[in-house]
Amino acid sequence: MSFPTTTAGLRLAAFVAVPVLALTVACGGNDDTAGTRSHDAVADVPSPKGEPSEAAGTPNTPSAKPVGKSAYYDAQVAFVQCMRAKGGYKDFPDPKLSGHLDWEKINEIGSRPGRNEGIKAGKNNVCLDELRASMAVEPKRDQQKSYESMLAHAQCMRDNGISRFTNPVMSGGNAVPGGDPNPASPVYDPESPAYKEARAACRSKLLDGLDGMQ
Repeated sequence: MSFPTTTAGLRLAAFVAVPVLALTVACGGNDDTAGTRSHDAVADVPSPKGEPSEAAGTPNTPSAKPVGKSAYYDAQVAFVQCMRAKGGYKDFPDPKLSGHLDWEKINEIGSRPGRNEGIKAGKNNVCLDELRASMAVEPKRDQQKSYESMLAHAQCMRDNGISRFTNPVMSGGNAVPGGDPNPASPVYDPESPAYKEARAACRSKLLDGLDGMQ
C-alpha cells in the first residue's frame, strides 16, 4: 500500500519499516561521553481499565474544534481520541490549532520508562487506521521550505554540541529528515541534558508540524 508523500507519510513509512526505538531521532551530549544512550528495551505496560490518567487534568476528549478548521483537524481529533480510548495513552495531547500533533508533548510522554512502545499508533497498532486517515487529508507542504527548515535545525543542533546530527536530504521531491547518524541503534540519548538544551535552542528553526520529524 502506498502512502501520501507528506511529512506524516514519511513519518509513518519509517514507523512501519523498523521497530520504534524512540520517538525522536538523534540525541545526546557529545559523541563519546554521557550522551551515549542505553539500549535496554523496556516493555510498555498497558494501563488497567479505569485507571486515572498519568497527567492530571488531561481531558478524556480533545477540546472543541476551532472555528473554520479543516478535515485534517477532524481526522487528528479522531486519532487522538483513539489513542486515549484504545491506544493506551490517556494523556495523549490535543492536536494544535493547525491540526498538527503536539510532538513536543508526545516526545515527553514517550520518553518515560515503558511509554515508548505504541506511542506512534497505539498498542498493537490499534489506531493505525485513524493515523492513515489523518495522513490522507494532511495539507501538502512546500517540500523545499520543509527542507530548508530542517537544514537550519540540523546546523543549529551541531552548533549546540550535537556534532554528528545529520542534514536532511531531498528524495523524490520530498524532504527526508536528518538526525541521528544511526537511527536503528541511536548514538544520542534524547534525555541527556546536552541534547535537551540543544533542542530548546533550536526549536524555533522547525516549521509547525516538523517538530517531531528530526
